[in-house]
Amino acid sequence: MKLPPVLVYTILRLLAFLVPLGLLLLLPIFRQNWLLAVVFAALIGLSLSLIFLRRPLEQVSTEIQARRRRRAERDEDAEDAEADATPAGDASADEGPGEQGGVAERGQ
Repeated sequence: MKLPPVLVYTILRLLAFLVPLGLLLLLPIFRQNWLLAVVFAALIGLSLSLIFLRRPLEQVSTEIQARRRRRAERDEDAEDAEADATPAGDASADEGPGEQGGVAERGQ
């Protein structure tokens, strides 16, 4: 069973944050300043993810792009089907009320 790339990337990003946080909280100075440990862990996790998680990020981006492309194709197909379903005689219904009369009515 293959896990979705989004799930893999999310788990790896969480580990890149939680492991440094756990290690920092083991140090005595960060036990009292836990907020500082969270900030440092976030910076370390960001750095690790930028360095080591490029391939999973590319896989997630490719999957998102493919989903959006499929969705756009379905939308275009639905619009084409709707345009084909409208009769040709209804084209005058799209005109505004001032466009229905001729030039003779405008002059009166």
